[in-house]
Amino acid sequence: MFLSQQQYATEVLERAGMLTCNPCRTSVDTDSKLAATGDPVSDPTLYRRLAGALQYLTFTRPDISYAVQQVCLFMHDPREPHFSALKRILRYVRGTLTSGLQLYSSTTSSLVAYSDADWAGCPTTRRFTSGYCVFLGNNLLSWSSKRQFTLSRSSAEAEYRGVANAVAETCWLRNLLRELHTPLSTATIVYCDNVSAVYLSSNPVQHQRTKHIEIDIHFVRDLVTTGHIRVYSCPYSLYQCMRIFTKGLPTALFDEFRDSLSVRSTPAQTARGC
Repeated sequence: MFLSQQQYATEVLERAGMLTCNPCRTSVDTDSKLAATGDPVSDPTLYRRLAGALQYLTFTRPDISYAVQQVCLFMHDPREPHFSALKRILRYVRGTLTSGLQLYSSTTSSLVAYSDADWAGCPTTRRFTSGYCVFLGNNLLSWSSKRQFTLSRSSAEAEYRGVANAVAETCWLRNLLRELHTPLSTATIVYCDNVSAVYLSSNPVQHQRTKHIEIDIHFVRDLVTTGHIRVYSCPYSLYQCMRIFTKGLPTALFDEFRDSLSVRSTPAQTARGC
C-alpha cells in the first residue's frame, strides 16, 4: 500500500505561488535553530495558512515533521527568517512531490520504537525537542517531533523524557492491537542513544541525578519490570534514524534516514491523487 498526498502538496505549492520554484535536497539546513528574531513578515495570515497546510502534509511525509514543527513554533509572531525556513520546506516538497509512505506486507509482528532528544536545543527557551517513531514489523505506524514544555537539567533527563513519550505511544498501540484481536506476544523494544537514560529505565535507585525528575516519568520502570518494554542503547548514534525528527542533517544522512522511514517515490502511476 502506498499513501500519498501528491495532489494536496501541489495545491499547497500553488497557494504559495511556488509551483515552479527550484527544488531543495533537504527540508531544513544543519543550522536549523530558529529564534524569535528578525523583521515581522508582511503577511502573517499567509504564513499561518501555509504552516497549517504543511502540518496536514506530515500525515504521509514524516521526513518533514521536524522542519514543520520548527516553523509552527512561531505562528503567533512570524518573522522573515521563519518565512525563509517555511519556503525551504516548500522547495523540498516541490522536489519530492511523488514521495509518500510505503507500507509492506510483513509477517513480523514485533513493535520497535526509536527515541531521541535534542537537549536545550531551543536558543530562546533552552527547552529540548524530542522525537520518536514506532515500527510494526517493517511498517512505520507512528511518529512525532515536538518541543517539550519543560526544561531539563541534563541530557540524560531529556533523553529519559523522550523515552517516556515513546513508551506511552507504544502502550497505546499495544492496546489498540489488542482491541483489534491481534495482541502482541513479545515485549516492545525501545532504542535510545543515551546510556544514562537506558540505566534510568531499569534502575529504581534514587540518586542526585534523578531526584528532580517527576515521578510520573518513572512509569517506564514499571513496564520494564513487568517485561512489556525493553529499553536498549543504540550503539552508533550516527545510525540513529530518530535524529531526522530532532535536528537538521547533512544531505547524505537525511536521505539515509528518510529511506529508513519507508518514504518512497510512487511505485506506479495511480488513477488519481488525494
